[in-house]
Amino acid sequence: MILVAGATGTLGSRLVRRLRARSLPVRALTRDPTRATALAALGADVVRGDLRDEASVRRAAHGITTIVAAAHGFAGTDGSSPETVDRRGNRCLVDAAAASGADVILVSVVGASSNSPIDLFRAKHDAEQYVRRSGVPATIVRSTAFVETWMGVLGEPLRQRGRGLVFGRGQNPINFVSADAVAALLEHAITDVSLRAQTVEIGGSSNITLSEFVALLATRHGVSRVAQHVPRPVLRAMSVLLRRVRPAFAAQAGAALFMDTSDMTFDVSALRTRFPDLPDVDLRQMIAAASMI
Repeated sequence: MILVAGATGTLGSRLVRRLRARSLPVRALTRDPTRATALAALGADVVRGDLRDEASVRRAAHGITTIVAAAHGFAGTDGSSPETVDRRGNRCLVDAAAASGADVILVSVVGASSNSPIDLFRAKHDAEQYVRRSGVPATIVRSTAFVETWMGVLGEPLRQRGRGLVFGRGQNPINFVSADAVAALLEHAITDVSLRAQTVEIGGSSNITLSEFVALLATRHGVSRVAQHVPRPVLRAMSVLLRRVRPAFAAQAGAALFMDTSDMTFDVSALRTRFPDLPDVDLRQMIAAASMI
């Protein structure tokens, strides 16, 4: 049986659906089982658990052959943050895998490193190192930014004020990938044991700036007002001053600053050669089909 942590999230829910479509046994770990009724209807075994609660994770991992660590604290609530979920929570999952003899599929981010200025990227790197040292058979899947996540983040100002919001200057090309493509790659990683002890990176075919992204969203919803920019110094201050009171929000501000100043592009050609069957929905098509307001 496959345990999916973060089963009700953007990525996890898509992965559970793919696995159940193949009649693979799935246990969906969630803090709120009421959010997993659709997954239960597909035949998933829904269990309550919290990555910050080691006992609940160990119970959920009983009898499991593969654990997929698909949860994140990037936009978390109720105390969730990169520290509590992406670092400590993933360590808890690895420990549970070691105790139950399960493999681990760890979802990380392209650019994860110990010296990154972004809390999320440092926490993901720590989780990668932890699973490597553990001796647990594991595959690490690093992803670029999810289109779906940033449609929500950038679409919120349009919903609330009818005006786009751009973090920083918004002129830095960024790679975006669909969560469906990442879920398909995770399915490969789960079922193909030859991928153990490997790190696979995935991105999409779209490298666009945040200004272009917001413009596409605005066009889709008939919003003509000029986008408002959040200056880099403001993002920098938010990423530091809000760490204690709003850790997830501080992480988002730090990530936005990083995305505005760093090389966030991705060349998808090698990935397509290796996994030609992965879906890749064009970002513009996704925005055109979206209904967010």
